Amino acid sequence: MRTLCLDVGEKRIGVAVTDAMDLTAQGVETIQNAGFKKVLARIEELCAMYATRTIVVGLPRNMDGTEGFQAEAVRAFARKLSVRGFDIRFQDERMTTKLARDALIQGDVRRERRKDSIDMLAATYILETYIAARDARPAAKKFTGGIYRMSDIEKNLPNEMEEGIEEGLEQDENIVELVDEDGNEVVFEHLMSLEHKGRTYICLAPAEPMEDVAEDELVIMRIETDEEGNDYYTTIDDEEELNEAFEQYLALAEADED
Repeated sequence: MRTLCLDVGEKRIGVAVTDAMDLTAQGVETIQNAGFKKVLARIEELCAMYATRTIVVGLPRNMDGTEGFQAEAVRAFARKLSVRGFDIRFQDERMTTKLARDALIQGDVRRERRKDSIDMLAATYILETYIAARDARPAAKKFTGGIYRMSDIEKNLPNEMEEGIEEGLEQDENIVELVDEDGNEVVFEHLMSLEHKGRTYICLAPAEPMEDVAEDELVIMRIETDEEGNDYYTTIDDEEELNEAFEQYLALAEADED
């Protein structure tokens, strides 16, 4: 599915979009910012034209990474889009306007014509940056096997360690050992637990090589509770639910980095 990108300014909004394979960015147009209703109507038209509801919005941060008045104004604009059902992603847009201006100058574009394309070109740079960052992220993995429970070793691990009989397992609070329905033990590194739409998820990375999981993939499971009040982990069969949980993981991970 394609991705639309907006470079939001007070007077103009640059628009770019990915190709049909969602791999490269291309400029689309510049929307005159003549009020949110008119802008929204045009964004709706473009999203229908490119069959997408995913919008990357350039976030104007200061050079030290902090956010000021402009960033808050852009976030407020994005919130208006979000409540109307658009899937909003943010991308740092520092230096993109300068890159666009320099490119137009080098292309010998006359000054009076630059304003007609600078925002669209900036949106293209923002989208290219987003694509590069997105493709470098780990992938979500639908891990097969159904239900996993915490192993007895994991449950008793702190006491065993105090007694010096950890049986070769390192004392690492981020290590989670689970047992599947067939009694097979699998060891993961706990990356994050998160809440989304009233459900709780656990995000894991294999601590050892696994046949069904690549090195750059992570495993997301939903945490459930059985009749006895014990937590267990179940794989997610619904692609939409998995993708939403994965996007929430990425958003939280990016916030931690910031």
